Amino acid sequence: MKISLDWLRTLLPTDKPAVEIGQLLTGSGLEVEGIEELENVPGGLRGVVLGTVLTCERHPDADKLSLTTVDVGDATPRQIVCGAPNVAAGQRVVVALEGAMLYPSEGEPFKIKKSKIRGAASEGMICAEDEIGLGSSHAGIMVLTTDLPNGSPAADYFGLGSDSVFEIGLTPNRADAASHFGVARELRALLQQPCRLPALAHLTPGENAKANVSVTVEDAEACPRYAGLLLENVQVGASPEWLQRRLRSIGLSPINNVVDVTNFVLHELGQPLHAFDADQITDQGLRIKRASEGEQFATLDGVTRTLRAADLVIADAKGQPLALAGVFGGKTSGVSDATTRVFLESAYFNPAVVRRTAQTHQLKTDASFRFERGTDPNMVVVALQRALELLKEVAGAVLAAPLVDEYPARIEHTPVRLRLRRVEQLVGQFISPERIRQILTDLDILITEEINNQQSTTSNQQAEWLLAVPPHKVDVTREVDVIEEILRIYGYNHVALRPHNASSFLAKFPNPDPEVLRQNTARLLSGQGYSEIITNSLTNSQYFEKGGEQDKTLVPILNFNSAELNVMRPTVLHSALEVVRHNLNRRQRDLKLYEFGKTYHRAADGKYQEKNRLVLLLTGNATAETWQHPAAKATFHDLAGAVQQLLASLGHAGPAPQPVQHPYLAGGLTLLVQNQPVAQLGAVSASVLKQLDVSQPVWYAELDWDWLVKKYKNKLVARELSKFPEVRRDLSVVVDRGVTFEQLRQIAVRAEKKLLQSVNVFDTYEGPNLGEGKKSYSVSFLLQDPTQTLTDQAIDAVMQRLIAQFEQQAGAIIRR
Repeated sequence: MKISLDWLRTLLPTDKPAVEIGQLLTGSGLEVEGIEELENVPGGLRGVVLGTVLTCERHPDADKLSLTTVDVGDATPRQIVCGAPNVAAGQRVVVALEGAMLYPSEGEPFKIKKSKIRGAASEGMICAEDEIGLGSSHAGIMVLTTDLPNGSPAADYFGLGSDSVFEIGLTPNRADAASHFGVARELRALLQQPCRLPALAHLTPGENAKANVSVTVEDAEACPRYAGLLLENVQVGASPEWLQRRLRSIGLSPINNVVDVTNFVLHELGQPLHAFDADQITDQGLRIKRASEGEQFATLDGVTRTLRAADLVIADAKGQPLALAGVFGGKTSGVSDATTRVFLESAYFNPAVVRRTAQTHQLKTDASFRFERGTDPNMVVVALQRALELLKEVAGAVLAAPLVDEYPARIEHTPVRLRLRRVEQLVGQFISPERIRQILTDLDILITEEINNQQSTTSNQQAEWLLAVPPHKVDVTREVDVIEEILRIYGYNHVALRPHNASSFLAKFPNPDPEVLRQNTARLLSGQGYSEIITNSLTNSQYFEKGGEQDKTLVPILNFNSAELNVMRPTVLHSALEVVRHNLNRRQRDLKLYEFGKTYHRAADGKYQEKNRLVLLLTGNATAETWQHPAAKATFHDLAGAVQQLLASLGHAGPAPQPVQHPYLAGGLTLLVQNQPVAQLGAVSASVLKQLDVSQPVWYAELDWDWLVKKYKNKLVARELSKFPEVRRDLSVVVDRGVTFEQLRQIAVRAEKKLLQSVNVFDTYEGPNLGEGKKSYSVSFLLQDPTQTLTDQAIDAVMQRLIAQFEQQAGAIIRR
């Protein structure tokens, strides 16, 4: 749920900053999940001020340019080169100072820099309206009429401001706070200052009152209260800017002034409204009734739905449905541009009935969201008064008939007995009766009777109060509920911890359990078809070149029993290859293996080091032969995919690759995370395979398990699925043979950070027709804008930018 701070301040004036208000609301149970800063103009015109043109002369080296001096409130006027034909001395103008970032109405944002234009220094820019995003005109600079001093922010002159919008994770029990007024009531109690209802219209029709729309409630249990107003002279059209801005601030799109008012009142007061075209109501009569089983009904979204007998509908006098009560309006009875008479509905519907209908038809609307949780029956007529006040202003509406209000059985306040001693017991400390009384009053909970009300500054003893809880507090029905309300406003942080208090922890500790990580990783690899092996930590010193770098760090066994097991292994590779050889000798040629193992080294200072490694081996066929497709040999990319998936599961997606430098690998990659080499993978060299008598190629990966455990990130990132389609574009890029695809990918990512979703190579080619030392990559690019459908112009602009960067940074030739 989105709440606008500017809108909130119209109901409860406060100068407290958004962050502090967010903290207060979160502490009271209305968790603020985020605060978004909205600007009416991108950039908020920061660095743009008012100035006066002092002098204006023609540029000596350009006929269409002018040299001006402009007073922007500094001690020294600024020289600015201006190309506008209408610039003249004495004008009040808008000036973008050096360092200002401008967001024009069309085109990319740009930053104002000190520059020379045709040899003349320019220390800013005199702006046209399209250059600062205030319009589309570029005929000339803006000339103002104002008494504001030079140097005043342009945003103040144009009345531009920013708004803070709270994203509140509203829990199902807090229906009372599902509106700006509901949140204002919460702040009234937290800040102990009054809030007010907005301006309301009087419901007295003029002298020429006409026949009203008759209303018959046939199911009072499903619809305890139904009210409505008949309006005439309604002029349907676009809403004024202030109303559109209010709706946009909370993520709604303006439709027309009538529908916008109903949406505005819903989010302001929490009471859903529905506007019928009164001329579409047959015989000027409405019936609130259950639908007929199997009845067909076309809703506003153009979908024809099959109703059930449990559905509550608003029907005309002949029983034809016009709306699904509390959920969705009908296609034929909605307000259109031709509408001049409106019947405005405001009702209280049974939450269970609305919830069942919304779930049955898979319709979730702002109205059903509130009706399902329980609205305030006392707000029904107030919302009509507010809507009438607004429709008179924005649509010229006139009240044509008296208020219709079918309310046969009044919904009363809920009686609750509160023992002040019980408050102290559950809260854990004494709260004075005066403070409790203040909290209850601010929450609109009435104290109807006080029993045994003994005043004390340390204990509430036997004091009891009889309370009347208003209907909008749908979740407050018991004594413990009232105590929770008191504690919410009193503040959990104000409850002191005592020495004897104990706590238990259900949450995981931040430090990961290495054994749990190992088990989870083992499950991941086993799920990909890898089999775990366990090999000996002792190995043969003959595997390592005598006098080589590896030999110098070997850890010898002083009392070895076998010459083939006389050193601690410095790498898991040879032990694992022995397992591969054993299986190959038994005609098991397709192997996917992994092992968690230790390696041992002797440092230059003579100390011994022990490290944990995770290794993967892949050999033979990656997929077996079937009648549908032939066997596929295991490749480097099969292994690399497994390694990258493993790293991603540990919180390290997208490692940076570089050529491998490993004594036993013939080519491959080293993967870096935070500039730390965490994995080395590639093809085992032919000399090592020959030494171990392994008769087929083997792909090998070795990961630094100690570092991965230490830097484990248990962070799940979830993103909303985009509503807009992806677009694919392909390029064939010819580059020098030494240029890798990763270099091209990095160039693309740096060139387009907003729309580029992924870069992939789907073909490579080398041949004499490309030229000596050249290679061609066929590269695909996926583009997507999460806010709108991409246009051909935007896609072409991105592709041209990518092509230019490939040509500049990689010397690429684009094959057409």
